Amino acid sequence: MSEHRASLAWSRDGIEFTFDTYSRNHRWNFENGAVVEASAAPDFKGDVDRVDPEEGFVASLASCHMLTFLAIAARKRFVVDTYEDRAVGVMEKNSEGKLAVTRVVLRPEISFGGEKQPDESEIHRMHELAHEHCFIANSVKTEIRIEPA
Repeated sequence: MSEHRASLAWSRDGIEFTFDTYSRNHRWNFENGAVVEASAAPDFKGDVDRVDPEEGFVASLASCHMLTFLAIAARKRFVVDTYEDRAVGVMEKNSEGKLAVTRVVLRPEISFGGEKQPDESEIHRMHELAHEHCFIANSVKTEIRIEPA
């Protein structure tokens, strides 16, 4: 078992506190000192220049999948030179009628180096295993699709 901590901080900063006026801006603080300037999504009166929780959720799923894929590839002795993903999360009403990120589509583009090159079926299988073993994917009910480039 392990624990993972984050703290967040928000302050009214003297601004009138009504639904239309309060600031959605806040900070995510992590134990290693990293700070992420966050806000609500722009559709919910947030700051477009900050990360919103939905984007953070999509990034966390994509990051976990990538890190798991890289571990699998390394164990199979494939050399990954680059891995890029332009993940997209879709927020809509779920089956209970509540707004939720119902699906995330991962679109990894991977280049391999070295003499040993995986074929398409090996890449597909590594993605399946990465999805199966991704801690974040195993923690949510969001549908996650992988559509390699």
